[in-house]
Amino acid sequence: MEGILANFRRGRHTLRNKQMIVHLDSLKNKEEARKLIGKSITWKSEKGKEITGKVINFHGNKGALRVAFEIGLPGQSLGTKVKVI
Repeated sequence: MEGILANFRRGRHTLRNKQMIVHLDSLKNKEEARKLIGKSITWKSEKGKEITGKVINFHGNKGALRVAFEIGLPGQSLGTKVKVI
């Protein structure tokens, strides 16, 4: 299953580098997203580096996921694809 990195998890004054919002096309509501909590997600860079993360919760009512990565992702990763394992 593939998704797209939408944005960093952020507030009005803060930006959390290690947490990202991921949108999956197959998810339509938060009940479907709740089933994926605990799954692993990997992001590959153009040079082949892989960074893995874990789904920690859903985000909003339309099925977005909140993912905590082991290290912070670069800004160039926004809009790129990730793979759910």
